Amino acid sequence: MTAQRTLDALFDERDICALLDRYARALDEKDWALLRTCFTEDAVALYGEALGRKDGYTAIEEACREALGRLDSSQHMLSNEEVAIDGDRATARCYLQAQHTKAGTEGGDNLTIGGIYLDEIVRTPEGWRIAQRELRILWQEGNPAVLA
Repeated sequence: MTAQRTLDALFDERDICALLDRYARALDEKDWALLRTCFTEDAVALYGEALGRKDGYTAIEEACREALGRLDSSQHMLSNEEVAIDGDRATARCYLQAQHTKAGTEGGDNLTIGGIYLDEIVRTPEGWRIAQRELRILWQEGNPAVLA
């Protein structure tokens, strides 16, 4: 691999990690315009039992609005990003810990979820975008009614 190709690969990896972080920030700030910059229009989200399968960006945004819109706050923290790039396609995997808070919820105000995001990402003229995102929830602690 040439020095330039190595440098390009590092920039691509950095841009993909920034994409993953942008998604988390968009959710926590309920910034739906920013969330749009994370996905292709025909993206698929596999959000498991909690939200199910969502086809297309509009369905993904609606699910995020519904799940997070009633909360007082949320904080999605990502770590252990692994990125594999193959030309204009990439896969990414990262750990997730998401804190959700709604004051006054009977049974407790907080729910924390731990899991993994598995992504298929494509390069577009606007930059890297998520074409498919799968959420695998590994554990949760607290009151599930916070998200009800």
